[in-house]
Amino acid sequence: MSAFTIFLILIVIVAFLLVAVIMVQNPKGGGLSSSFGGGGTQQLGGVKKTGDFLDKSTWFLATVLIVLILASNLTLDMGNGAESKALDANEAVDTPSTMPASL
Repeated sequence: MSAFTIFLILIVIVAFLLVAVIMVQNPKGGGLSSSFGGGGTQQLGGVKKTGDFLDKSTWFLATVLIVLILASNLTLDMGNGAESKALDANEAVDTPSTMPASL
């Protein structure tokens, strides 16, 4: 298993977790943070603390995702430097020596 494959698996896992954390949040103050307590004074962990946790975890996962993507780019096999597979110097391109007559 190559390093690029490992990075790819990690990127997929982090992206899935990031989507899950974002889907739990509600932009209007609802979501998971408002479901605790139901408007009462006793809340499990507090609404503010749950919102802060979701906000921090979103930023953390987004940062990890970007770092993994940049690190995976370093593991790509670039071949033999400036050589291109599309323009191989060993293969001759067939070009006609004369132009065909116009119709």
